[in-house]
Amino acid sequence: MSTEVLLPKIGFSMNDAVLSQWLIDDGARVVAGQPLYSIESDKSVQEIEAPASGTLRILAAVGETYTVEPSSRKSCDTRMNDRDP
Repeated sequence: MSTEVLLPKIGFSMNDAVLSQWLIDDGARVVAGQPLYSIESDKSVQEIEAPASGTLRILAAVGETYTVEPSSRKSCDTRMNDRDP
């Protein structure tokens, strides 16, 4: 089973943000609650925690702007697999 990692809506007026850095390497083991990536919005830079434990598979590029809406085609589409590779 995999968990989709979506861009969270941090503020009421936040619609999108720039993925500024992955804090974990692709293919690495991640623990729920561990800082996973950072985003930059109009007002701040925030570290976002992993929603689940698993192996990270990065599909989103640093420097790109992503929307907070999960139905968007340009959501921060990254998955975490709960099985070891």
